[in-house]
Amino acid sequence: MDSKDIGKTEGRPPATGAPAQRDTAWTLPEAMTGRASPAKAAVGDKPVFAYIASLPQPQRGIAQAVDALAAETLPDLQRSVKWGMAYYGVGDGWCFSCGGFAGHVKLMFINGMALEPVPPVTPIGMGKSTRGVELESVEDIDERQISAWMTQIASVPGVGGKKR
Repeated sequence: MDSKDIGKTEGRPPATGAPAQRDTAWTLPEAMTGRASPAKAAVGDKPVFAYIASLPQPQRGIAQAVDALAAETLPDLQRSVKWGMAYYGVGDGWCFSCGGFAGHVKLMFINGMALEPVPPVTPIGMGKSTRGVELESVEDIDERQISAWMTQIASVPGVGGKKR
C-alpha cells in the first residue's frame, strides 16, 4: 500500500445523518462517526496508555502501533488525552492525535495541510488545516509514510504552541 491508499474508505458506507443507537445517555454530533471516548483530559504517558488500553480490538492494536511509531520517531514526544483522544506533541504544542472510533482509528495531523504529501482524510470538526488517515487494521499502517509525516509535523507549530 502506498501513501495515496492510506486511509481510503472504500467499501465503507457513507455516514448517515442519524446517529446509531448507543448504550449511553448522550448522543454524538451527526458529523461524528463512531463512538467518542469518555476518557478524561490529562497530561502524560500514563493517561494515554490507559486510554489506549480501554479501546476494543482492533482499535487498541492500531493505537498501540501508532503510539510506538510516534515514540520511535520523535524522541522528545509528549502525550496527553484531550477531547477523548490521545494527543502527541514535541516542544511547545500538539502535533497530531490518535483516537479510536467504531471500525477504525483516526490519526489526524494538526496543520496537516503543510505535509508532503498531504494526508487524504479531511476530518469534520477538527479544524480547516487538519488532515489525516483512517486506519482499519494494523496492516493499514504505512510506517515509512506516517513516520515521515510525524517528523514533518513536529517541525511546525502545533495547537497551543508558540511559533518557532
